[in-house]
This record gives sequence, structure tokens and C-alpha cells, in this order.
Amino acid sequence: MEYVKLGNTGMDVSRICLGCMSFGIGERGLFPWALDEEHSRPMIKKALELGINFFDTANVYSDGTSEEIVGRALKDFANRDEIVLATKVYFKMHEGPNGAGLSRKAIMSEIDKSLKRLGTDYVDLYQIHRLDANTPIEETLEALHDVVKAGKARYIGASSMYAWQFMKALKIAEKNGWTRFVTMQNHYNLMYREEEREMLPLCKEEKIGVIPWSPLAAGRLTHDWEATTPRTKIDAVAKMVFDETKELDQKVVERLTEVTKKRGISRAQMALAWLLQKDTVTAPIVGTREISHIEEAVAALAIKLTSEEIALLEEPYVPHPVLGMM
Repeated sequence: MEYVKLGNTGMDVSRICLGCMSFGIGERGLFPWALDEEHSRPMIKKALELGINFFDTANVYSDGTSEEIVGRALKDFANRDEIVLATKVYFKMHEGPNGAGLSRKAIMSEIDKSLKRLGTDYVDLYQIHRLDANTPIEETLEALHDVVKAGKARYIGASSMYAWQFMKALKIAEKNGWTRFVTMQNHYNLMYREEEREMLPLCKEEKIGVIPWSPLAAGRLTHDWEATTPRTKIDAVAKMVFDETKELDQKVVERLTEVTKKRGISRAQMALAWLLQKDTVTAPIVGTREISHIEEAVAALAIKLTSEEIALLEEPYVPHPVLGMM
């Protein structure tokens, strides 16, 4: 395993982050394909055995049950001081007023609930899952600053938004002496590269750690174009992100398949190797439903692509509509 500093911090993280959206009670929430606790624990254990110390979940994943499963597994299998544990806040957690968003009320309530579910006194990285257009950014940033000062989070991070919004948040925090975002969890993979326009150059300039979500495009970069999986049939979120551009994306997957066959490695390894060689990327967040997926992700660290291979992989890409806050 390779370890790097997370953005402009002194904290070391593995270059593969285990995404925990696929762990939880499937009938609770948006992810009916999630693995229950019995099937999730071996995945988490294997990740630890392979040197992964970075785990990303969210309060909304399977209605909080992802946090519960991850928290119990890490308590049983790992030393808390060696783990970098990240979670997120924003999406609706209960009906009625104040059930979602990034108000001071919501943040202060949800951090305590997340900590209880995770069975820990603090998280290493507390992230806003999206921007809240109905709450002043100053209110959100000051609340996050107070969460850090209370010892409930070590660092804070942001997720998908427009680059100008992220720059505004960074400068407001700086102006007021509040804790600054140290990470950007954005959508970036061979099928969606619009982050290369502005967000990635901004993160490089501001020394922000980049931890892309869906680095394998919800599995679409790992199998033949016509193939289906349990997730591709029912994952409403992935359908919303990818279905409108499938004509553009098919050529990317076909080229990935060609280049991969010449190397004799899996498509997942090739796609991750491409991402890992981007100098702005700290650690892609890799989800899993099988132990082999984790093994493949870690193996991708040893693959160094040639400039010719990179050019071939990137050549079929056609600019997409910018998703921004998707």
C-alpha cells in the first residue's frame, strides 16, 4: 500500500479509499443492492489487511446503517488511531422541517448522530455531501468550524459543486479565520472528465486533496457495454448520472477494453491506474461488493501506464454537460 498526505494536512491516507455506500440494510434508503452486515464485514477486514486505512461513508447511506456497520467492524478489526474515518452530511435524514441541509441546527444534530452510529468520539474528515442553496454559506462554514473546535472532527471536506462555489467557500473561511476545507470529493473518471476544466486546477493551486467518487462509473467501466449487474438495473442515482450520455460513453468503454486486453489486466485496474496517475488525485473512493474488487483496486497501484496508453484511453472522450452539483 502507498500512503500520501491528505491535501495540505499532515495526515496520511492510503491511496485507495474504501467507499462504504455498498454496506447497509438495503431496504432502508436509496441503495437496495447494499450488502448486509454479515457480507460487509469481510470486505472491511480485507481492506484493512491490504493496508487501506481510509474509509468513507455518509449519514444517508442506507438510512445510517452503513455508519453502524462500518463503525462496528472498525472497532473489532482495527486500531482507531490508525484509521482515517470520513462521513458526510446534507441529504434528508427524517421527514419534516430541518430534516436535511447544512443549517447550523442540522449540522450540530447530524454530527452527534453520526458519531453515535459510528461508535467513535470523532471523525477524521467531516464532509458536506452537497451545497445547501437554502442556507448561507457563512452559517454552514461557521458550524463546521465549531464541530472541529469541539473535537468532533479533525478536518472538513466538500463534495460536488462548481469551482467558483468552492473557491468562494475557501475564501470566506480564510477571511473569518474558520476551518478550511481540505478535500474535494468530486465526480471524476474516464467517462466523466469535466472536472479537468476548472475544479482540478483549482484544487492543485489551493493544495486540496482530491478524492473522486465513482471512479469506475458505478461499475460501467468494469464490464462489457451491454452487460448488466444487479446494481445497473436498480441504481436510480447511477442511472440519473450516466444514462443520458451513454452514446458518448460507449466508445470510452470500448477503447478501455482494447487497451486493457493488450496489457492483460482487468478494466477496473486500468481505469484506476489512469486515475491514480493524475497528479491532482489523492485517493479514489472505490466501492465494492466482492473481495476481488478490493484486491483489484490495490493491485492498480503497481500499474504504471505509458504516455501512449494514456493518450489512447483519453482520445475517444467527448465533452459532457457539466454536472456541477450532481
